[in-house]
Amino acid sequence: MHGPGLWGIIIVAVVVILLFGRGKISGMMGEMAQGIKAFQKGMKDEDKPAPQVTASTQAEAPRETEKAKDA
Repeated sequence: MHGPGLWGIIIVAVVVILLFGRGKISGMMGEMAQGIKAFQKGMKDEDKPAPQVTASTQAEAPRETEKAKDA
């Protein structure tokens, strides 16, 4: 069997546009682009080392929870 010709591709494209509409397709493409950008940003963040926790940061955390218990 052979692949779809030019007319087959055009018919499929017209049917898709009729079913979903132009606005829906462009909205889906925008959401896909945002997802790709978020994924790339996440991959860049993985390359950076995680910030180290210092002793002063550890000492502050229990005080905040004690305040929350008193309230």
